[in-house]
Amino acid sequence: MRVVVAGSSGLIGTALVARLREAGHEVLRLVRRSPSAPDERGWDPPSGRIDGGALDGADAVVNLGGAGLADRPWSGARRQAIRDSRVVPTDVLAGAVARAGVPVLVSGSAVGYYGDGGDRELDESAPSGEGFLADVCRDWEAAAAPAIDAGARVVLARTGLVMSPSGGLLAPMKLAWKAFLGARLGTGQQYMSWVSLDDEVGALTFAVEHDALRGPVNITGPAPVTNRVLTAQLGTALGRPAVLAIPAPVISTVLGDMGREMLLFGQRAVPRALLDAGYTFRHPTLADALSAATH
Repeated sequence: MRVVVAGSSGLIGTALVARLREAGHEVLRLVRRSPSAPDERGWDPPSGRIDGGALDGADAVVNLGGAGLADRPWSGARRQAIRDSRVVPTDVLAGAVARAGVPVLVSGSAVGYYGDGGDRELDESAPSGEGFLADVCRDWEAAAAPAIDAGARVVLARTGLVMSPSGGLLAPMKLAWKAFLGARLGTGQQYMSWVSLDDEVGALTFAVEHDALRGPVNITGPAPVTNRVLTAQLGTALGRPAVLAIPAPVISTVLGDMGREMLLFGQRAVPRALLDAGYTFRHPTLADALSAATH
């Protein structure tokens, strides 16, 4: 297949391009600078521009990327940047997919769609929740509508917390644990829907290749755990027991909505659509994912 990938320079995008090529697919990368390699095509989402012919002959488009969620406080301007960096590129790509007649669009989203789900198991049929991230995810997914209306098979990839040796959730956590500052967050009862980087890119590749997948798809490990369990298992994996706890009021006071939604909200999301379609996880348990990400 010829697959066009937007957001190919990030943690997930870099790994996905490699996985797609290993699987024998031709990959073209959309870049926001002047193209400098044969596999690059230019685009500028804020202006709505995509190089002419960038999607010609494409069998699928994968839409990743978005401004970081935790690298700076959620000021009004930052909230707008987070939203625009997801919704605007998706709208531009979905329109281009529709015009070019590309049959498949796999578009990013996140389990933040569900808001604070408590201890309820959340498959893809669960309703959206409340909060800034839930609002962003709803708008992000809605922006793919032009491709759906044009008859493309659209997969909305609701990604969980990615476990990777070189980034994602574990990068800041490993630093804290190695300094013996690892800590449970609040009560530790909030669920964390993790996924290994291998399974993140494996599931995205599966979504490109398999016609059975359509609509929302949770890309999460099959066994989400509470923050208390994740904290304990990460401490074991790193040989650094976590005995500290950061009270929820402290998190809320210091980090505001960002702290509440990212650290205290929980989603017990399960990958029902992937499992029903026959995807086999490389790392089905948190212990498996942590072992792969810490060794």
